[in-house]
Amino acid sequence: MELFKVEEAMLPQNGDGSGGNAEGAKMPQYLVTLAATMLVFSGGAVIGWSAPALPMLENTNSTLPFHTTPDESSWIGALLAIGALIGAFPAGSLADMLGRKMSILVLSAPLLLSWGVIFFAGSAMMLYAARLIAGIGLGAICTIVPMYIAEIAEDSIRGTLCSSFQLMLCCGILFTYTVGAGATYYQIAAACSVLPVIFIVAFFRAPETPVFLLKMDRRTQAEKSLRALRGSQYNTTKELHALENELNKQGKVQTSFMQALSRREAKLAITISLGMMFCQQLSGINIVIFYASKIFKDSGSTLPAELCTILVGLAQVVSTLVSMVLIDRAGRKILLQISAASMAVCLSILGYYFLKKDRGDDVSSIGLVPVAAVIIYILLFAIGFGPIPWMMSGEVLPADIKGVCTGIAVSLNWTLAFIVTKTFKMLTDNLGNAGTYFLFAGICVAALLFSTFVVIETKGKSLQEVQDELAGRNTKRSNVV
Repeated sequence: MELFKVEEAMLPQNGDGSGGNAEGAKMPQYLVTLAATMLVFSGGAVIGWSAPALPMLENTNSTLPFHTTPDESSWIGALLAIGALIGAFPAGSLADMLGRKMSILVLSAPLLLSWGVIFFAGSAMMLYAARLIAGIGLGAICTIVPMYIAEIAEDSIRGTLCSSFQLMLCCGILFTYTVGAGATYYQIAAACSVLPVIFIVAFFRAPETPVFLLKMDRRTQAEKSLRALRGSQYNTTKELHALENELNKQGKVQTSFMQALSRREAKLAITISLGMMFCQQLSGINIVIFYASKIFKDSGSTLPAELCTILVGLAQVVSTLVSMVLIDRAGRKILLQISAASMAVCLSILGYYFLKKDRGDDVSSIGLVPVAAVIIYILLFAIGFGPIPWMMSGEVLPADIKGVCTGIAVSLNWTLAFIVTKTFKMLTDNLGNAGTYFLFAGICVAALLFSTFVVIETKGKSLQEVQDELAGRNTKRSNVV
């Protein structure tokens, strides 16, 4: 990746970054983001592995050296979320200690190790260990990679680049679904183990973020990083000064975490970040995806379960691509509002369908309605509440507490994912299928209100402008009610 290497001859002789272009080159930023999100792609493969692999493990007629019970399979899936919870919380501190780039490179190790354990596993206990290890790496990836992308991206394309996190996660899931449709247990593990290696090769020469370098008082390296990301003719002076000013306002390393929390912008940023994680997981996305094949089957569809799974994954990828196109044009708030409102409608339709079905009504005439509701739900989730919560955590959190707070937000996300998945059966036993989907629909209505009255618009704004708005220093542009 020689593109990421900055030669001394490319720097201006006066060393002040003056005389260059005011607008940076976009291609280096796209390429660095692509390299970084190859690890996210690998993480998506980790998430998607259980769909094709668990039926193979539960099949007592297979030639595998061991088999799992449904309860063991449940824990194989759940331990990924537990591992992610463990890995997410300290990840922010790791990023502040080692740097964003080095931390991301280190995180390829647990994924590689987990695939090796899965390949050579001889018992369910070994799979438990593998999924826990993979989860630790995945939780940290979800914390640090969005932070890295937000800190390297130019304001005009930051939304698009940050959306690539969700896109590559969905692509990784779809990769495993597709490979798993025609491969053996060992072939799936072997194919997925190659992905972290590809990431290491692609990302090894990527630059550290200018924000982190300035926090470490390494201004010369920060200028080189900006030049690598924006092009050799880019005028770095204005952007460097803006970043330095914001870091100075936040007190840099002299400000303690508790002192930082006393600032208005920090409290509001944490509220937005944690609130969006609540809305994302409590929207019922994991439940809808998990039961998509069952819903298709109940509706009378003759499509194979494997094909249904691939269609769900493909819908996520396509809609995330649409989100990447719209996010820096339409803005974050409107996409969140459309996403929340549409999900509420789709979940209400599913609730109505199960209400009629569970009380014995003939639902053959509306058999395709739940299928359409599931597809539209997934499409609209991936346009708004899929990518934007991850992206906006990197945008709104102040630099001096971004590492710790991002870790808290991601830990909350995985905690809720575990709780929702594990309590779904209890909810359906007590509320019924219809009541459960109506409950999630109500939460989506709450998400609509939250995105309307609390979330601010960050489209086209620098990280400093976002902090100014959160602090009330730029009231004309504030969207907070």
